[in-house]
Amino acid sequence: MSTAVEESIQKAADLLRKAQHAVVFTGAGISTPSGIPDFRSQNTGLWERFNPMEVASIGVFQSHPEKFYGWLRPLLQNIWSSDPNPAHHALAQLEAAGILKAVLTQNIDDLHQRAGSKKVYEVHGSLHTMTCPGCAQTFPSIQFRAPMEDPKMMPLCPGCGRVLKPDITLYGEMLPYDIWVDAEEHCKRADVMLVAGSSLEVWPAASLPELAFENGARLILVNLTPTYLDKNADILLPLDVAEALPAIARLIL
Repeated sequence: MSTAVEESIQKAADLLRKAQHAVVFTGAGISTPSGIPDFRSQNTGLWERFNPMEVASIGVFQSHPEKFYGWLRPLLQNIWSSDPNPAHHALAQLEAAGILKAVLTQNIDDLHQRAGSKKVYEVHGSLHTMTCPGCAQTFPSIQFRAPMEDPKMMPLCPGCGRVLKPDITLYGEMLPYDIWVDAEEHCKRADVMLVAGSSLEVWPAASLPELAFENGARLILVNLTPTYLDKNADILLPLDVAEALPAIARLIL
């Protein structure tokens, strides 16, 4: 690690240590070290191999749920077999120490929670639960793990028999309102915003760090590729999050 990078990591640690309301915003890049593919990386991203409107839209789920689950099934198996990596653990440690006040994430993989983070706002929904589009009953997803993993089965509502939908946001759906409002509130209060593993290309979620910046927050960006907010950042760390975040946490803790 070069001297310049070490100095930037030290500055990031100092900013977070002094913050009154530090918030982190995470994207798919924080989970790639755990073996979960992101959506837009060249050759490996999910949308390099699939057209999202043909597999991950609310219209496809409603008209061809078997096609939707055909796409989701391998991703679910990947997520359920993955473990949090050092970046997730570092953020959980910073929250436990009172440094981070909230984790705002685009991810649906539950790895923040499994690492020990408590205040997690999943702006693209959650795989924790499933809801019946017919009778509106909600169930824990783990209850239907077998039919979700078996290509010959489908998760069906015990009450009315309709195919259950995971409570994740599909293309053509609104983001979960209450979670979004809470996330915006944290951004308005933030004096430091740490962005980790997000290219900030998915809207409207990508507007949250900008909202924090517009309300006076200092920006720390940890991402391997450039983002539209690089010009506004106090600190840019083009590093692997699994390397950078533990280094920052060690200096603080």
